[in-house]
Amino acid sequence: MHYFSFSDSSLHAEKVSLYKIAEQHGTPTFVYSANTIRDHYQSLDQALAPIDHEVAYAVKANSNIAVLSLLAKAGSSFDIVSGGELFRVVKAGGDPAKCTFAGVGKTREEIEYALELGIHAFNVESEAELIFINKVAGEVEKKAPVSIRINPNVDAKTHKYISTGKSENKFGIDFDLISGVFERAAQMEHIELKGLQMHIGSQLTTVQPFADAVTKVAPLAADLKAKYGIEFFSIGGGIGIIYDPALESGSKEWWDAHNEDDRPLTAAEYAETLIPILKPLGLKILLEPGRYIVGNAGVLLTRCLYEKKGTAKTFKIVDAGMNDLIRPALYEGYHEIVPVTQSGPVNTVKTDVVGPVCETGDFFCQDRELPDFREGDLIALMSAGAYGAVMGSTYNSRPLPTEILVDGEETTVIRKRQTYDDLLAQEI
Repeated sequence: MHYFSFSDSSLHAEKVSLYKIAEQHGTPTFVYSANTIRDHYQSLDQALAPIDHEVAYAVKANSNIAVLSLLAKAGSSFDIVSGGELFRVVKAGGDPAKCTFAGVGKTREEIEYALELGIHAFNVESEAELIFINKVAGEVEKKAPVSIRINPNVDAKTHKYISTGKSENKFGIDFDLISGVFERAAQMEHIELKGLQMHIGSQLTTVQPFADAVTKVAPLAADLKAKYGIEFFSIGGGIGIIYDPALESGSKEWWDAHNEDDRPLTAAEYAETLIPILKPLGLKILLEPGRYIVGNAGVLLTRCLYEKKGTAKTFKIVDAGMNDLIRPALYEGYHEIVPVTQSGPVNTVKTDVVGPVCETGDFFCQDRELPDFREGDLIALMSAGAYGAVMGSTYNSRPLPTEILVDGEETTVIRKRQTYDDLLAQEI
């Protein structure tokens, strides 16, 4: 799953000690494993080799330009949701012609910028947006390549904040309306119909919702190919990862006897299920993984400041906060918490691990049985490579943390820690 492991009683990223990284660069600090990112991209790319496809990394999961550069060199395409993400991809050496631009609220400036750079396609999320893109493209005397996003009304059974494929979600066009939108788009002078797109949600740990959605939409894709000559069918992203290591320790037989919904979804299982449905279409298949590629490739290093024992609870107060990693507060997200150095028998304690931010929601776990780390100890919040630093803020005027990329024995600072002066740099 990843290249984080213990060596000589100390947690390492590939061949580099996380303890030494923290001693040199301080905390909180994000650390990413380059080889984990490469492996996850390649496993998905290779699993889909039997069909014409492109893996378009979802930049929103982790948009550091060093991570984007790593993936561009590996051959990745990119799924972007803003002009800023397109700018990042270009600065990282990515090809605009391998970028698809999603999102429900594209501005004139973003549309003009994407047309100027020559992106692969806009993923259109509403008929109003389609009309506007046609208007802007006409004004700059270009033809806009578009795919139209369908909302298949399939329940991905994931957290309500990351579900995108149901009719009550803001994304895409209703299944019953999509044919009419394509018909009208085909008449627009400055629109070039390139594809059909869908995405049903994030952090899906079983293949069945993908199979249900693709099975439902594939006949429509075939019909649109026959009528309008569309070139690709984008099936979205959403492949989940394992945040709790207890869920990846069982054998196949163990999992067969336990909860199927918690079983890890592999690239091979994903491909084996979907390829037979997709191959007969004769369309290029795009998929847009983000978390799957970078989620398990990062950790957040933080140091315990204090232990606070009350009549009701024990709190371990650390120097990272919800501004650094908001998933537990926002999504009730689980992260494994591991002391960076371990030796001898480990005592455990039921505790809350909390940060310094002045919010009750500033916690990384509650009432969890954990190794009894103490003041000054260094811990790692695992699987923090996706929706970690990229969702960070300076709330409570807390500077953004350092980000470091480890590649074998090589360590590179890919974002410097903000200073107090940096916090005020844009203010007057």
